[in-house]
Amino acid sequence: MPVSTVSNVAIWGNHSATQYPDARNARIVGLPAFEMIKDHHWLKGDFINSIQKRGAAVLEARGLSSAASAANAVIDSVNSIWTPTAWGDWTSLAVVSKGEYGIPEGLQFGFPVATTTGLEWNVVEGLEHDDDAKKRIKATTDELIQERDLVKAANLLPA
Repeated sequence: MPVSTVSNVAIWGNHSATQYPDARNARIVGLPAFEMIKDHHWLKGDFINSIQKRGAAVLEARGLSSAASAANAVIDSVNSIWTPTAWGDWTSLAVVSKGEYGIPEGLQFGFPVATTTGLEWNVVEGLEHDDDAKKRIKATTDELIQERDLVKAANLLPA
């Protein structure tokens, strides 16, 4: 299927090897990805692993830093806020948590985000997660909390 038929993709958590690409809530031609892709073992294994390791893959493929890729992601993120998301779709952005999905308030966290007017954004509410997804989201949350606490301990952030 063409990439243009894929929607409702969410990447939860940290930009690291713990990030969680959520195929369970993704859609392909409007249908759940888990209905369109019958290999659920791949979706819960190699698919997730390849997304989690994509930064390292860019480094290996280019033989250079992935900084240009990260800079491009920042531009795409800003554009996704300014350009209203198609009705019923969302994008993934790292935003400051307001406590959504049990993520600690104030933690910078990757969420599925829908823009409403092109000037504001909202975290998508009401998505359900199976036990595996909950475990993965907890792992990436714990990693971000640890990173935040290390930065606070080094007096690099206000208390």
